[in-house]
Amino acid sequence: MDSAIDLSDASKALDLSNIRFQLVASSISAEPDNIHSGGVRLPGSDLSLFDWILREQEALHSLVRRYESPDEYPFFPDALNKPILQPLNYPKILHPNDVNVSAAIKRKYIEVILPRACPDFGREDRGEQQENYGSTATIDVSLLQALSRRIHFGKFVAESKFQAETERFVQLVKAEDRKGIDEAITNAKVEKKVLERLRLKARTYGKDPSIEANDHGKINVDAVVSMYEVGLPGAHTSFETENFQETVIPLTKEVEVEYLMQRLIGTEWE
Repeated sequence: MDSAIDLSDASKALDLSNIRFQLVASSISAEPDNIHSGGVRLPGSDLSLFDWILREQEALHSLVRRYESPDEYPFFPDALNKPILQPLNYPKILHPNDVNVSAAIKRKYIEVILPRACPDFGREDRGEQQENYGSTATIDVSLLQALSRRIHFGKFVAESKFQAETERFVQLVKAEDRKGIDEAITNAKVEKKVLERLRLKARTYGKDPSIEANDHGKINVDAVVSMYEVGLPGAHTSFETENFQETVIPLTKEVEVEYLMQRLIGTEWE
């Protein structure tokens, strides 16, 4: 990670403009491979630093019911503990299902999203004592979990659409017509609006407002939008490659389709 505040240089560390930028864009960094590859040695564990932090956090948060919530899906379900708090009474909104794309989300985050969205500072990783491995890995965990919630929330969207057009979806599911279901759940206008907001946010949060307007900032805006937009008709896909065929919108649709494919089990329509 290329630190926005270099604590080894007092003049840079106390530069107020530098500090302000760090607060505005603290999550934008170059990604050291060692965080995800296992290059950092951890006592008593073969996990990468990223996986270790993610697993330990899930174990801790499970104690206070985080994974009792219907929109939370752990990446390390074997690490979960029995909650120390009494269970909350969540309304039964979703139909019972086993749809979970956590593994695909994590793989795409590491292999596709990070290399495209993070800047290249033109130098090698400087190692554990000079890079902000800890803060970068904790930000990675937060972003990965946010992506997981966003994508798995597709189940709620699918349930809403099923209730709005029950007969249509019952027929599609009985016919095992996944393509027809995908077409039925797609709203290109809404998806394009999402991309417009995403582009604005990426451009805004990736720039220091105190510098020139023509500065491109520390976020590759096109890459951030591309991780959502692959497959949309007429979408800007200058960064599109085969590796982008399963990103945010496509993975969300996969969740919706597979949820709906299980929606009739144990019901009057089965």
